[in-house]
Amino acid sequence: QVRLMESGGGSVQAGGSLSLSCAVSGYSGKLCMAWFRQTPGEGREGVAGIDAEGKKSYTDSVKGRFIISKDNAATTLYLQLDNLKPEDSAMYYCAAERRYGPTPPACGLAPDEYTYWGQGTQVTVSP
Repeated sequence: QVRLMESGGGSVQAGGSLSLSCAVSGYSGKLCMAWFRQTPGEGREGVAGIDAEGKKSYTDSVKGRFIISKDNAATTLYLQLDNLKPEDSAMYYCAAERRYGPTPPACGLAPDEYTYWGQGTQVTVSP
């Protein structure tokens, strides 16, 4: 059972920065890990992902502003959010999915690819 717990959300003005963390426990094998966000009434949007080998992917709207990373033991997932915009305001979730074998499938940014989810942390950006 993979357990995830986010921290680090908050409120900032446009142009500001925040750092999100996600503590990962309960599994030591290969994982796809990703950050998603969701606003009321909308579906979850994949923001950034990272696979077991460290390959990263980003949705277009955050490229050049957000950076996803993880520690070497893959026990903590990070998201650095810079140059924040009001449209970045959302509940941010970390997610994980197990991967097996020497050549596992690539990690994507669709919510239905992920089984394990954290509870979320709120990010609010004021104009």
